[in-house]
Amino acid sequence: MNLILLGAPGAGKGTQGKNLSERYRIPQISTGDILRANVRSKTPLGLKAREFMDKGALVPDDIVVGMVSDRIREEDAGGGFILDGFPRNLNQAEVLEATLARMDKKIDRVIGMEVERKELVRRLSGRRVCRKCGASYHVIFSPPMNIGMCDKCGSEIYQRDDDKQETIEARLAVYEKETLPLVEYYAKKDLYAAVDGIGTVDQITKNIVGAIEGRSNT
Repeated sequence: MNLILLGAPGAGKGTQGKNLSERYRIPQISTGDILRANVRSKTPLGLKAREFMDKGALVPDDIVVGMVSDRIREEDAGGGFILDGFPRNLNQAEVLEATLARMDKKIDRVIGMEVERKELVRRLSGRRVCRKCGASYHVIFSPPMNIGMCDKCGSEIYQRDDDKQETIEARLAVYEKETLPLVEYYAKKDLYAAVDGIGTVDQITKNIVGAIEGRSNT
């Protein structure tokens, strides 16, 4: 089973991708993780990507899709995979489709996690990170025992620039412009299913599984 999880930043794709990976025993593939791994390992694609990253530029679609394609070819993805937040735009979707066709593979289901913008901002702006050990917290959902202090090492916790409201609004605007059109793209292919991203983690997982197994193409 080959799945795509779509959703704005803060929709919960990472958490649900992990749950689905455990349930179906297929790897969760995050482009961020792949990009960092390729750069760290100095692969040919990683070296190309580093050139753009060092300039502060976005990594071109063909490099990102190339990394995803290489990952899909690995042994643990032979029985399927979950793409977490990829593709991010129509060009990536089209290149991915052509690449999978050459591999005699296809996407079976696209799950869209829908969360209102106000809730997304609340989730993202509440995140805090420890400066020393990197432990993550949330001022509403998982606050530290002592305000401003890490439970694990006692160091200061802070709000990253990425999690400040003005940055969040910019990230959401990019999502709405570039990624949201994928809903219509996959709906026309009869692959898209919307799932409410509000609720407990277990309930959302249950709803996603229902959307997948209620009509699977496998």
